[in-house]
Amino acid sequence: MFYSLNGTLIHIEPGMAVIECGGVGFECRTTRNTESVLPKIGEKATLYTHLNVREDALTLFGFATQAELSCFRMLTTITGVGPKAGLAILSVLTPQQVAMAAATGDSKAFTRASGVGPKLGQRIVLELKDKVKDLAAKDEKFVPDMGIPSAAGNAEAAVNALTVLGYTPSEAASVVGKFDSQLPVEELIRLSLKSMGSNLK
Repeated sequence: MFYSLNGTLIHIEPGMAVIECGGVGFECRTTRNTESVLPKIGEKATLYTHLNVREDALTLFGFATQAELSCFRMLTTITGVGPKAGLAILSVLTPQQVAMAAATGDSKAFTRASGVGPKLGQRIVLELKDKVKDLAAKDEKFVPDMGIPSAAGNAEAAVNALTVLGYTPSEAASVVGKFDSQLPVEELIRLSLKSMGSNLK
């Protein structure tokens, strides 16, 4: 319903920012990562939004980047991860870090977020990996794991991580393939996101 808000930042507090558009102030629940890059009160700001609809409430969530919004939506499709947990995770991890943790099976990274215990952390990793596999199965251009470690493994881990962020496996594979597969996974992800014009800052 709402793709983004572009207006004046009129209020900010932990976990919330208010953007005024056309005389209406929109309250957006948000993350610490987004809060850290917002401008000063009274300046123009843009947030990419997600409207959560429940029987008893309408809640608007706002994010500084499209990648953070995509990651939030992906996280909240996981069993046991609601909007509150999604915000908590994205307050301690960037979308890149979420993708890396999922691709490498690092469930402990998610437990840094308030309300996320070891079992939920493991479930997040498991379900995100399953989502990557499901996407790969639907994309014939995706190159599956051939069991080859080292350089080839780095490229594949980077492709998987980008898929977690919402890119199709073929999109991710074609971009990662442009770079030296000897590079660390983190660097491959960073270069690929930059190449794809990601809004990550």
